[in-house]
Order: sequence, then C-alpha cells, then structure tokens
Amino acid sequence: MFYRYISENLTNYLNANEQASGNASFNYADLSDEKAEQARAEIVETKGFFILPSQLFENIRKKVQCDSEWAKEKLNETLEKVFKAIESSAQGTDSEDNFKGLFEDIDVNSNKLGATVIKRNEKLVKLLDGIAEMKLAGLAHDNTIDAFGDAYEYLMSMYASNAGKSGGVFFTPQEVSELLTRLTLVGKTEVNKVYDPACGSGSLLLNFAKILGKDNVRQGFFGQEINITTYNLCRINMFLHDIDYDKFDIAHEDTLISPQHWDDEPFEAIVSNPPYSVPWAGDSNPTLINDPRFSPAGVLAPKSKADLAFIMHSLSWLATNGTAAIVCFPGILYRGGAEKKIRKYLIDNNFIDCIIQLPDNLFFGTSIATCIMVLKKAKRDNSVLFIDASKEFIKVTNSNKLTEDNIQTIMDIFADRKIVPFVSSLVSNTTIGDENNAYNLSVSTYVEKENTTPPTDIVAVNAEIKRIVARSDELRRDIDAIIAEIEGDVE
Repeated sequence: MFYRYISENLTNYLNANEQASGNASFNYADLSDEKAEQARAEIVETKGFFILPSQLFENIRKKVQCDSEWAKEKLNETLEKVFKAIESSAQGTDSEDNFKGLFEDIDVNSNKLGATVIKRNEKLVKLLDGIAEMKLAGLAHDNTIDAFGDAYEYLMSMYASNAGKSGGVFFTPQEVSELLTRLTLVGKTEVNKVYDPACGSGSLLLNFAKILGKDNVRQGFFGQEINITTYNLCRINMFLHDIDYDKFDIAHEDTLISPQHWDDEPFEAIVSNPPYSVPWAGDSNPTLINDPRFSPAGVLAPKSKADLAFIMHSLSWLATNGTAAIVCFPGILYRGGAEKKIRKYLIDNNFIDCIIQLPDNLFFGTSIATCIMVLKKAKRDNSVLFIDASKEFIKVTNSNKLTEDNIQTIMDIFADRKIVPFVSSLVSNTTIGDENNAYNLSVSTYVEKENTTPPTDIVAVNAEIKRIVARSDELRRDIDAIIAEIEGDVE
C-alpha cells in the first residue's frame, strides 16, 4: 500500500505542476527514465525521495499484466531493487533519516510467500492486484485524513485486534488516542511541536493532524520507538497521512537510555501509551541518577518497572505552557518504595493535573483498567482532579469502546475541573500527601462509589420479622407436642 501511495503521490504532484504550467497532456508515468533523471535533484529536494517512471507502482503492475513469464521469474527481484532505489534516492539529503531502512522489513524472498520463486511471485502478483483494486482517494485535504491513511490505520487495528498482546504493543485504539490528544489541547487551536516517547505506529501523534490540521502543528511531529519494525511502521504511517518529510522526526533508540530529541525539546503537547511495567536499567546504570530527566525526584523508577521513568522523561521535556497525557498501569498510583517517592516529588511540586480512571478491556492484548495521568508545569490551582470514567463505554463484541459521547463527558469534566458526585473530585495536594493518603493517587481513594443497593423498606422488614417469629413459635409448639406424645408412649 505504501509503495502505491508514494508512487501516486509523486506522479500526482509532478502532473499537477506541469499541468499548471500549461502542459495538460503531461503524465510522469509515461516519461522515459532518462528524461526523468534530469529532474531527480529537484524532486528529491521537494518530496524527499525519487522514483523512476519504470519503477512506479502502476508501471510495474502494467508489466506484470503484459508479461506473465517475467512476473513469474523477475517480480520479486524487481520489487526489491525498486525499494532499495527509493531508500537510496534520499541518501545524502535532508530526508535521508526518514527513508533509511524504510523497506527493510519487507522480504519479497520470504518462504512465507511460497517455497519457490514462482510461488512467491504468484503471491506478489495477487498482492499487487489487490492493492491496485482498492478504491483509495488521493492526498489529504483540509482536516480530513486521506483514504490511504484511513486504510492503513484500519489494517493495523485489525492486526492488533487479532494478534492479541503482541499486536497491542504498537497500536493504541483510535478513540483512546483521540481522548489523549484532546486532553492536551484544551483552549488551543495550534501547538508548536508534539511528541510521543514510545510512539509505536504513530497513531497518537497523527491525531493532532486530524483534530487541528497538520499545518497547525507548526514545527512538526516527534517520536521515538525502540522496536525496529514498529519504527518503520510509524514512518510509513506519517507519509500515508501526508506529513512531509521535513515535518516529522521519528527516531529509533531506547528512549529512557538514549533519547534522541535533546535538541528539539521542550514540547507543547506530549501524548504516550508506554509499555506497562517493562524492565529498564534503573540504578544498575550509575549515570542515570544524574540524568536531568530523572535526578529531580532523587530516586529512579524500579528496574523491574519503568512506568514512572517514562513519566519523569515526559515531564522533563514538557514545555512550561504544555500538557502531557500518558496512559498508566494502575500499580504506579499506589505502590510503595521508589515509586511512592517519585509520586511525592510530582505532587509536592504540583505537576499532576488530573488522574482519569478508564474502563477495563479498552486495549488490545490486555483487559486491565488503565489510567491516564495528565501533567502540567503551570497549573491554576494546587489540587489534583480525579475522574472515575470506568463506566464511560459501550460494549463491542468482547471489548469495551469509548464513544464520542463518552469522550465528551470526560472532556467536559476535565476542562472545567467539575466536581460531580460519584464521578469526580478535586483534592488538594496537601490532602493527597497527608498521613492517611500518603501520596496514594488511586481514583477510588478520592471518588466515592455510588451505593446502588435499593433502599431498605423498614416497615416491610419488620412485618417479615413478625411473620418469621410467629411461624417459629408455631413450629416450636408443634415440636413440643410431638415430643410430649413420644415421651407418653415411652412411659
């Protein structure tokens, strides 16, 4: 799909330029490779990559249709060369990092496609035909994500749903992504830069383009991902959503140990769904306690649970006027030890704006009821808003899902810091840190559960007691009579 997209993207761009200059019959796909080469440098500077006309998706497919013998013997080889040519076209340019290794997870010689070259190519022909037959629109316009991007998101969501835990590590459900994004955008119609320290396939970042429009993310989209395959998915996702190569910077490294965006922070909006309770270096790496991201708390997150390390990293890179919304494993809200000390730092310095309890069974691969922690560096009060949104969902097959109404209910409470009985509570930092609460941040500690037990009818209860007592007396008399009769017979 990505191969078709960038082929059409380049062709449409060049055709539009020529037609605007009066050359109405121009079609890049019909151009010779030799003639196209003359414009290589200019095209790479503008689009970030270059594809020869003979390498375009539509021309490869035409050749497949015209020459079945070539397709059987040469298609996989040809595709491999095309993918390498696209990557190498960006070498030595500003777009090199965005294209380097972009296709390395696509193995057109894999035995999974077939045991022989002919069988593999037969499968590749079917894939090309299937993608070609997909009715996909052109590029994105206004604030609407284009059909290529929508299709890609849909395919990833289906994969994540069917792959269980392994699939869920890179994909956050769209409605949760929307909630996180909207939490960071209250009162804003544009932001400078957005960032996700564990960006997966990039769906969280791309929601800013969907909600604000990509041009209202002025300086672009930034993220880091440790998994190489997911990192490539994220970069492809950016292109499919029409984010230009100079408007995104996705890095491949361990965010906690080797962060790649020191020169780009701070960020006005940070969203993330980091991996839950994964191990990390922690205090086994003596340099980390002096890292400016972690040192303010005076302690590192436990080696077996990196959750609060991601929180501290995000806080460190958050702009003064910014907001971070991060999905959290619930244990970090109440566990003791180093995690309690980090919570103390966050509360005493008034960085936690809100804790939201989400419904269970929202995410792929886990049924755990997660939470969202909202961080700010410039709050308007010294309190934390606790929202119990555990009932804000609808049931969809075996999973729960947030609807637009559910999201809006949460946003209304969050934006106005409303106190709603049995749903939300505004609690002072002093109360959270007192002897009774000891920096516990669990929503259930501060939001009272509604008693749904029907009220007791005292009159009816008393009447029933009288009936039971009377019946008991009656039975007692019957038993006494039976015993007296038995004793008389014995005598």
